[in-house]
Amino acid sequence: MYEKHWGLIEKPFENTPDPRFLYKSPSILEVYAKLLYALKSNRGAAMLTGESGCGKTLMARTLIQELNPDRMEVALITNPRRKPDELLREVLYQIGENELPEDHAQTVHRLNEILYENFSLGKETIVVIDEGQLLEEEEVFEEIRLMLNFQLNDAFLMTLLLVGQPLLAERVRDLPQLDERLSARSILKPLEKEEVGAYISHRMDIAGNPNPVFSPGAIELISQYSGGIPRRLNHICDTCLIIAYSRSATAIDEGLVHSLILNEEESHV
Repeated sequence: MYEKHWGLIEKPFENTPDPRFLYKSPSILEVYAKLLYALKSNRGAAMLTGESGCGKTLMARTLIQELNPDRMEVALITNPRRKPDELLREVLYQIGENELPEDHAQTVHRLNEILYENFSLGKETIVVIDEGQLLEEEEVFEEIRLMLNFQLNDAFLMTLLLVGQPLLAERVRDLPQLDERLSARSILKPLEKEEVGAYISHRMDIAGNPNPVFSPGAIELISQYSGGIPRRLNHICDTCLIIAYSRSATAIDEGLVHSLILNEEESHV
């Protein structure tokens, strides 16, 4: 709708997990490097947590994209609210098994076979469980822990990445046998005030416009109102682009952002 007006080839502030748009601030880059090392080094298990809207799913998808598809088999579980058997069968399906056993013992046996086959072929198996805060049953966590028992004397047959809101970390902490298996833990925090401008510029640049569109005053207000949470930032910036386009404006200033924030607050009353 507004892309041509702003010199863009696509919308810059979509709330979709497109790896191209991951902004790697120093703190985010540290988290990213730590988790990528865990995944590439066959470290057993790792966990990424953060408040809703902080970009956990985007980071997980970016990590997956960076893995070599010729050497990695990846299972991405985006809806983990399942019974233990269902979770195992979904992992099996994600790594290429079409004929899924109904019996639990057969499921475990087949999963172990595939993991070993992958290992023998020089391929690592990675299981990413997103929205991990939805995991509630202790039996499911126990099944996850038992998956980490698939190993040889000197190597894990799979690497697990748990991703979710802080509730996930609380639940794992209450399960010492699983908690102790984590080789890496990272927390994705909201952007700092001074990082918001660079975040906006990064996304605008990726979408096709490297020139400054948002004024310093506008960025200051956006930072305050969003709290540095990327999902909120994306919503505010996208709306600013739409409104400014409708007014035939060539830049987004503090006044426009201020009026937008007032309208947003009034709509929530």
